[in-house]
Amino acid sequence: MSRLENRTLTLRDVSEASGVSEMTVSRVLRGRGDVSQSTREKVLHAAKALGYVPNKIAGALASQRVNLVAVIIPSMSNMVFPEVLTGINSILENTELQAVVGVTDYLPEKEEKVLYQMLSWRPSGIIIAGLEHSDASIAMLNSTNIPVVEIMDIDGDPIDSAVGISHKRAGRHMAKAILEAGYRKIGFLGTKMPLDHRARKRFEGFTEALAKENIEISDQEFYSGSSALAKGGQMTQEILKRTPDLDFLYYSNDMIGAGGLLSLLKNEKSIPDEIGLAGFNGVELLDGLPMKLATMDACRYEIGKIAAEIISNRVAGHKEYYEKITSLKPKLNLGDTLRS
Repeated sequence: MSRLENRTLTLRDVSEASGVSEMTVSRVLRGRGDVSQSTREKVLHAAKALGYVPNKIAGALASQRVNLVAVIIPSMSNMVFPEVLTGINSILENTELQAVVGVTDYLPEKEEKVLYQMLSWRPSGIIIAGLEHSDASIAMLNSTNIPVVEIMDIDGDPIDSAVGISHKRAGRHMAKAILEAGYRKIGFLGTKMPLDHRARKRFEGFTEALAKENIEISDQEFYSGSSALAKGGQMTQEILKRTPDLDFLYYSNDMIGAGGLLSLLKNEKSIPDEIGLAGFNGVELLDGLPMKLATMDACRYEIGKIAAEIISNRVAGHKEYYEKITSLKPKLNLGDTLRS
């Protein structure tokens, strides 16, 4: 039996798993009634293990789906996911479906909370960023009988279907271009590490490709906060202070890469001859910089569009549109900061 053919979990399932009555289960999950702490914990543990999410839709709507698509993303502040949302909206605006967005800040425990709240409203589908989730989130995603599309990444095994790029392959591709341009003393700068699994996978692919040519990363600078131009400039100054003979800097995203570029230009570094730079994401907003940063397009709009197409077609009953994995190929742009 496939995941989508599973029946929806009920209070009885939680009752049987916890060994208490359905009425008590209902009281606990609604936060009502005089229930002992031990019983409450027993019920909540059973519900979490099963992936059970209570239905908040009352009355006549209780057995129906609402025309909402839950879209769960890690951030709205880095100029990446708004373009994904634009792609999603370009499809859903022609249907009865409406996207509702939740933000996780790259935190697994926050993703659990957002997913729980979203599922309690019985959406028609879920679009969620990434393939890595907590055990509780996986249980909820596996127990629901609606379409689930994991986006941005295909380096892993999707719960239902996935649309994205191989970040490991993207990292290898960038490493190959850098080596072909003659750079050898390479530094890596990343934000939201290690919470950003896609940046981590690009780093893994990047270092693997370098290792095949007997080259190691000469230095690296990590930052757990959000991406920003100022932070990119600061990280660049710090890594070059430690390792001044670096001849290339590879950034986990364009935003900090742009900050690094502005910092180097301010210090009158010759780019790309003295030092080269590259980022990731292909953010068009940064095209107005004095030099165009080398980067890779992450296919953000296409990912959102295809994910929404999968959801809308499957909600409409068009199963022929189902794809387990849809792999897109990012494009490398050498810009002005990588020798051609």
